[in-house]
Amino acid sequence: MAEDARTHDLVVYGATGFVGRLLARYLAEHAPAGTRIALAGRSRDRLEEVRRSLPSGGRDWVLVEADSTDEASVDALARSTRVLVTTVGPYARYGLPVVEACARAGTHYADLTGEVLFVRDAIERCHAVAAETGARLVHACGYDSVPSDLSVLLLARQAAADGAGGLTDVELVATLRGGFSGGTIDSMRAQVEALQADPARRRVVGDPFALSPDRAAEPGTRQPRDAGLPSRTPDGRWTAPFVMAPFNTRIVRRSNALQDWAYGRGLRYREVMGVGRGPVGAVTAAGVTAGLLATVSAMSLSPTRALLDRVLPAPGTGPSESVREKGWFRMVVDATTEDGRRYRATAAGSGDPGYKATAVMLGEAALALALDEERLPDRAGSLTPATALGEVLVERLRAAGHTYEVVAV
Repeated sequence: MAEDARTHDLVVYGATGFVGRLLARYLAEHAPAGTRIALAGRSRDRLEEVRRSLPSGGRDWVLVEADSTDEASVDALARSTRVLVTTVGPYARYGLPVVEACARAGTHYADLTGEVLFVRDAIERCHAVAAETGARLVHACGYDSVPSDLSVLLLARQAAADGAGGLTDVELVATLRGGFSGGTIDSMRAQVEALQADPARRRVVGDPFALSPDRAAEPGTRQPRDAGLPSRTPDGRWTAPFVMAPFNTRIVRRSNALQDWAYGRGLRYREVMGVGRGPVGAVTAAGVTAGLLATVSAMSLSPTRALLDRVLPAPGTGPSESVREKGWFRMVVDATTEDGRRYRATAAGSGDPGYKATAVMLGEAALALALDEERLPDRAGSLTPATALGEVLVERLRAAGHTYEVVAV
């Protein structure tokens, strides 16, 4: 499709949802003047309400009615824009028609998914088509999994520049303050339901290389478990399982494979959550571990799932503005290389990681796709933040106030 037939540079699909509103506000405040942005969703009335709430930069944006259950409307939406960014989840339930439309149209795409099964399905159904049309389909452009993916990219590039060889043992310790939205809970629920409907898919979710572009070519390097018992780091910090590790680790391993295992074929990658030191840290680690196990178990049973539905946030809701403002995240990633040298990456930012900080990450990813195309890695297909956007996104996030740094230790 000729570029001059595309009437928008960037479309926010799902602009009336909780994260969609945050993203629209961020873009209204930070997109360069003249960027042709549109808001899309099922209800024009709700879109108009969102537009009225925006800063002046977004008050004249075009509104487009579209519904992922209507193939014609989604196809038209994808053909109308150079970049489509979607916040409509659970992605396994609503996302495939959108990503398929973008692949067919040669439209760059970004989402916030943290769903392994959705990304696997999108790879199988869209990668080859997008590689042919030139579309960059970029999954996981929020807190899941931008800090993880970019940190390991920077570690590998620094080690290579120093002649230290590939990465071997890499561990990310996440600390954060933030809340949960109904959309996040709904995505977790949808994946549990998918596994119950098709138990064979448990093997996909449990495979550490579930998102590999070529599973048979993956090295036999044994990967750490995603969920284990509480443990301590060498400097005495207690850690517990990190809820997003089962997704983030697979994104990082896909990034490695898409770059011909440039990080190292012996890469062993793990993520945990830091919870403090001393006796308090030990008790907290035990409590977090037990709580995660109890939540997943409760979601797996109909009676307890119904009870959780009464107390957990409903879809379309999320933490208050006060909670979002007080939030923060910090990821410390320690790596050992093939020649024994050690490096440490730090990724950090202010604001609730899943909401305020994620709006920054997704917003800058979308702007990079729309405005920095000539500087991006020469790749198309089903990609990751590191392989689609790389250091261009690092630069943008640093300029937006986030920290990304690597040091030798």
